[in-house]
Amino acid sequence: MSTTQHLAEDLKFIEESTRQFARSHILPHVMEWDESQHFPMDLMHILGEQGLLGVIIPEQYQGSGLGYQEYITIIGEVAKVCGSIGLSLAAHNSLCTNHIYTFGNEEQRKKWLPDLATGKAIGAWGLTEANTGSDAMRMQCTAVRDGDDFVLNGTKNWITHGKSGHIAVVIARTGELLDSHGMTAFVVERGTPGFRAGKKENKLGMRASETAEMVFEDCRIPAANVLGEVGEGFIQSMKILDGGRISIGALALGIAKGAYEASVQYAQERHQFGKPIARFQAISFKLADMATKIEAAELLLREAADLKNSGQNCTKVAAMAKYYASEISVQISTDAVQIFGGYGYTKDFPVEKYYRDSKLCTIGEGTSEIQKLVIAREIERGV
Repeated sequence: MSTTQHLAEDLKFIEESTRQFARSHILPHVMEWDESQHFPMDLMHILGEQGLLGVIIPEQYQGSGLGYQEYITIIGEVAKVCGSIGLSLAAHNSLCTNHIYTFGNEEQRKKWLPDLATGKAIGAWGLTEANTGSDAMRMQCTAVRDGDDFVLNGTKNWITHGKSGHIAVVIARTGELLDSHGMTAFVVERGTPGFRAGKKENKLGMRASETAEMVFEDCRIPAANVLGEVGEGFIQSMKILDGGRISIGALALGIAKGAYEASVQYAQERHQFGKPIARFQAISFKLADMATKIEAAELLLREAADLKNSGQNCTKVAAMAKYYASEISVQISTDAVQIFGGYGYTKDFPVEKYYRDSKLCTIGEGTSEIQKLVIAREIERGV
């Protein structure tokens, strides 16, 4: 048997086992968690025990040691059942945990990665602020050197696990405003004096994935908690976001697949004028468009994953994959509600949640407009 066949079989096994896990542990609680905005910390610990919180972390740090093909498969299968849990999975793996693995030294990796990879600790990643979303170089959160410490002051907003996360990677300004080398990445542990949670956001969708402020008031961070070198935080973040875009693309694709599969089943079961509505051209053409968009989005994501796995520049393709997958996720979930008709507008059927959850994918980890900007810049550079 060829290596390619082995890889395909492994991917199929991961896909099926994740699907079964999501159906058993997530599906029964989806609407309960969504309605109450409950972040299921118990489930996160179980995800860690299953190896799903350290997917791309090597086994020496108690991770699963898998690549990006497996990673996007896992996120997609979870997102088909619940976008919220898919989002938390993506943020924990791609942002906090991956940032420590990619830019941390060996001592830092050994200190924090095993707990993050096994779900004993949940990760958060703080770049965005209230007035600096896409314009991150104008951040106001500062870290000032004081002996062997840095004193952190400011607020980070829209942070996944900003309230419940145990370990946060925080990017703060250590130099001049608008200087790309004027920001530094720090690891901040929950319980550190001066670090507290702020407002938890009341969101349209992804309601079971916690989004909250992180507030720092004269928060002392040991210099040993700096990831990489002082001044490298922004540059590091841009590299981390390449992988993050792949994960959000996978999240969007999973939501799209969930909405599509629900639509196919409903269209075959729902009869009007003496036949299933799937036999009407108006509906069948919607399904055809959905299926085509899903195939195209997945091909882009798989290409981005291949580039990432091989260590090649994936900035342009990752941005394309994230942009396209998130936009078609909104389109497909919108069409799904239309196919379901009045039932699609109720919470008794799954597509209204796909509809609500999908929109975040066009905003989080870089809006669609920012993705176009990234793509255009890469084209101009001849990449």
